[in-house]
Amino acid sequence: MPNILVTGGAGYIGSHTVAALSAAGYSPVIVDNFSNSQESVITRLEKITGAQIPFYNADVRDGAALDAVFSQYSFAAAIHFAGLKAVGESVAEPLRYYEHNLAATMSLLAAMQKHGVKSLIFSSSATVYREDDPVPYVESGELGCSNPYGWTKLFSEQIIRDVAAATPGFSAVLLRYFNPIGAHSSGLIGEEPQGVPNNLLPYVTQVAAGIRPQLSVFGNDYPTPDGTCIRDYIHVSDLARAHALALGFAEKNTGATAINIGTGRGYSVLEVVAAFERATGVSLPYRVTARRPGDIPEYFANPELAREKLGFAAELGIEEMCRDAWRFEQGRKD
Repeated sequence: MPNILVTGGAGYIGSHTVAALSAAGYSPVIVDNFSNSQESVITRLEKITGAQIPFYNADVRDGAALDAVFSQYSFAAAIHFAGLKAVGESVAEPLRYYEHNLAATMSLLAAMQKHGVKSLIFSSSATVYREDDPVPYVESGELGCSNPYGWTKLFSEQIIRDVAAATPGFSAVLLRYFNPIGAHSSGLIGEEPQGVPNNLLPYVTQVAAGIRPQLSVFGNDYPTPDGTCIRDYIHVSDLARAHALALGFAEKNTGATAINIGTGRGYSVLEVVAAFERATGVSLPYRVTARRPGDIPEYFANPELAREKLGFAAELGIEEMCRDAWRFEQGRKD
């Protein structure tokens, strides 16, 4: 089975991708410094996969540590998740975000170059698109970011493109995620935010569990059918499956290819609340508050390129996303 290096493989999306890789016949090897994840995730992944998952507690920016891992394995490809990821935090600490995320990307590329690994799947984001792009967002749309986190993704994409152009036989797939939510169907892994959740569904599940008193809905006067913001939510297990498909694409193609990973369908905040209540039978108290600075009314993906290039289409719906997230939250309480 081909060895695949997964940086940040103990994180939310990384851990689900490790499970998907194992199911697809790959042998994932994790490098993670557990700065935004827990080492117990490795044990839970081993329960899911029925296999031992090699892992190394190391910072991807540490070239010597990364070189040591590359020296132990013959990697067919790398999947790069490791990085800081909170938009608000990036606005408050831009230098930290630029240093961390760009240095991690360059360190990984240098190790790949040294060891002759020429296949990379990069965890990018829909934040690379200009907010005034027409929806649905297409890969050929105008690029430009409203926060340092987004710029670190876009700059990393450019660095990877330049390396691909300079390296014969190099293949990179730049997966631009929309809004991953949900959890593994086993209930063993899911989104585990530190402190107050930044994202909608972890906040919803914490309200449902009684950890937080109510959900704040930031604005109900947007130009959308119910006045609340619309986003393209995709089940994290669907998103993870796209990475295994991207590895197959990278084996047969060279250069750098950007591909949206979303459903092509947007849901408003209130639609998510209603879906959660239907899926779980739990009533969610909420109150409408002022708009958040920087929120735009709606965005969602055009998913056709993923279908054409990867043979990928999302399979799980919004109620399954909510049900799986709630199962994981309930397991965390036990």
